[in-house]
Amino acid sequence: MAAAWALPGCGLLGEDPAPPPEPDPLTPLLAGTLALVARYDTALVALADLTDRLTPIRQAHVTHAADLAKLIGIPASSGSPTPGASGSPAGSPADARGTLAALRTAEQSGQRDAAAACLAAPAARAALLGSIAAARASHAEALR
Repeated sequence: MAAAWALPGCGLLGEDPAPPPEPDPLTPLLAGTLALVARYDTALVALADLTDRLTPIRQAHVTHAADLAKLIGIPASSGSPTPGASGSPAGSPADARGTLAALRTAEQSGQRDAAAACLAAPAARAALLGSIAAARASHAEALR
């Protein structure tokens, strides 16, 4: 009888632990959205002259991140507040052009990611993902 207690995995001491749940397939899209928010934060600090142009786009990404977090079922990151223009040095026009080009490239990449996620998602998620993809396409155009 003592030999039965020594057998590993015999189930006498309880069930094997359940494997951890798979990460949600939208987790990378959420991470990318938060990365876009951070890029806009950096641009807003460096180039205060672009505040009026970039703040609404940044805010759209904050909203998208909150919506994605809710859809995934994780606590939403509040995102850092939009940096203020007060006391921030304005960048040169060349810096602004480069920053806008880099943000546009990031938006285009993010748009492709959101569109791919939309195509792979169940119908219940497709509307939000399609909206995010469309917003990112319009952001890229706004940054021209």
